[in-house]
Amino acid sequence: MGTGFGSRLRALADYDVLALTALIWFLAKFLRYAFPPLFPTFRDGFGVSNAALGLAFTAMMTVYAAMQFPSGALADRVGARAVIVAGAAVAGAGALALAVPVPDSLALGVVGGGMLLVGLGTGAHKTVAVRLLSRLYPARTGRALGVLDTLGAFGGVAAPAAVVAVTGATAAGVPGVDWHALFLVAALTVGGLSLSFLRRVPSPEAGDEAGSDRGAEDGDGDGTTDGGSADDGDGLGRYLALFRRPAFAGFVAVTVCFSFAYNGAVAFLPLYLTDAADLPETTASLLYSGLFVVSLVQLVTGDLSDRVGRLPVVGATLALSAGALVGLLAASGVFAVGAAVVALGLGCHGFRPVRGAYLSATIPDDAAGGGLGVVRTLLMGAGALAPAVVGRVADATGFGAAFGLLAGAMVAAVALTGVVALVE
Repeated sequence: MGTGFGSRLRALADYDVLALTALIWFLAKFLRYAFPPLFPTFRDGFGVSNAALGLAFTAMMTVYAAMQFPSGALADRVGARAVIVAGAAVAGAGALALAVPVPDSLALGVVGGGMLLVGLGTGAHKTVAVRLLSRLYPARTGRALGVLDTLGAFGGVAAPAAVVAVTGATAAGVPGVDWHALFLVAALTVGGLSLSFLRRVPSPEAGDEAGSDRGAEDGDGDGTTDGGSADDGDGLGRYLALFRRPAFAGFVAVTVCFSFAYNGAVAFLPLYLTDAADLPETTASLLYSGLFVVSLVQLVTGDLSDRVGRLPVVGATLALSAGALVGLLAASGVFAVGAAVVALGLGCHGFRPVRGAYLSATIPDDAAGGGLGVVRTLLMGAGALAPAVVGRVADATGFGAAFGLLAGAMVAAVALTGVVALVE
């Protein structure tokens, strides 16, 4: 009995790095997804346009995208611990800046600067986290990334609900409670999680060593299936050489189309629901939370991809996402709109862990960090561009045309998945 209990304790300990990594990602998503529900407050309080809000979100996501390759390549050299903790520290500094009330004349600049720091800091996490977890849990990569993305997505559940709570408290005249409080709590929590992560991963090489040990236990020493090895020397060239493979390049194109559609929808869904679907702000925020509540589907799709293959799950989830965006354009009434939002959440979140598992299996282990970084730079660059495009189109022709553009990008992702399946 004692041996069995000890084995269970060791099994739980094996997953504490996953838990801490996922919790930091939860806070990263919380910080990013707190902004769209606050856009109506910022628009009215600062007197800015949809295009200006979209540009601010694009700036945040641009620095987020720019961090993907350098953070991954740096993790290849110094290990995951330093990169993840440094990124969390920068994001926490951004949250702390947003937590401090300032005079109205400075407020817009402080918000913009805080958003940039949040983008910079959170941009260092995901690429390195995927690299770390794929090495720690090589036989359960899909499941591990499903946990990571699910917990991260729940940051999107918590953020709009927290915004509703603090804006309600502000309207009720509760002293000392406004949107600044959100970022103060987030900053303190990020600090605590970073310290815990430092203690659990004691050296830069710990992730690699653990990954080797666990890979041996699972019968998969390098954590990859068909990636081969990186050649073409050192530097950026060894990562760009990956794009010579048609299936890999095609899948990157799939992720770029998805990222453009998803990030454009996420950035402006609350405003779409209030302006185009004519829903109250509180209802729009709650439906926005619903987009992330269904992220539990990632646990299912991640595990399913380990069992039946990744491309079939990719195709099914992207098809659902495309249908949901088309349905959102045609839906009217809170129930129909809500159903479309839920379907969008199921499809988009279902896709994300499978994307990570596919890339982890395809990229050689010795180029995992930088290779994932290059891919995520491209897809997050497309995602960063989306809010500015959506905001500009919405100001010019309305949110219907803007979301129609996003639906077209998602349909293109579905078509490209079919091409990848043919050439793979």
